[in-house]
Amino acid sequence: MTTSTTTIGIIGAGHIGGQLARLAISHGYNVVISNSRGPETLTDLVAELGSGARAATSAEAAQAADIAVVTIPLKNIASVPVEPLAGKIVIDTNNYYPQRDGQITELDSETATVSGLLQAHLPQSKVVKAFNHIASGDLTTDGTPAGTADRRALAIAGDDAEANAVVGALLDEFGFDAVDAGSLNDSWRFERDQPAYVVRQNAQQLRENLALGARDKNAV
Repeated sequence: MTTSTTTIGIIGAGHIGGQLARLAISHGYNVVISNSRGPETLTDLVAELGSGARAATSAEAAQAADIAVVTIPLKNIASVPVEPLAGKIVIDTNNYYPQRDGQITELDSETATVSGLLQAHLPQSKVVKAFNHIASGDLTTDGTPAGTADRRALAIAGDDAEANAVVGALLDEFGFDAVDAGSLNDSWRFERDQPAYVVRQNAQQLRENLALGARDKNAV
């Protein structure tokens, strides 16, 4: 799906956002990247990325995006622009860390998921959970061509089959086998403290680890 006109808009320029920007540029995408401190603070990163990248506000990154990535602390998701992302695929890389995000009742009671909260904030977008259960540094070092023996796998979860397929193809292009973990209601299976979280695993191992996942209060 790589074309010279496909733009990935990245909201959040931290460890994961920066690495995904590098991956996208290396595969021929345009990148518009933003953070909470303003475009002028991204001068060095954009210089490194080259002519295919530019810094912008989060609203501008959302507007420019063909595919968007939200990779900011969960406590800040209310700041994600809504209207510019309507109808678009939005990749959610986030995890819930109470020591950073504060206690969130819906997550503590397991009546919601991290990506479900973003989907509720973006009701007209197609949210897909991905890239959240790999150390950021591994994103640009662990990818290998399709068919490589013991290729590393990453999970996706989402409620829209077409969006899931697009994100799965993107993972494959970036060097990882994609394993469909189900709907956004199932996305907790590859979040913090679950067997599938931040371990190197091939597709079969990932499927096994996803099946081993259990929630504290609602064991499965």
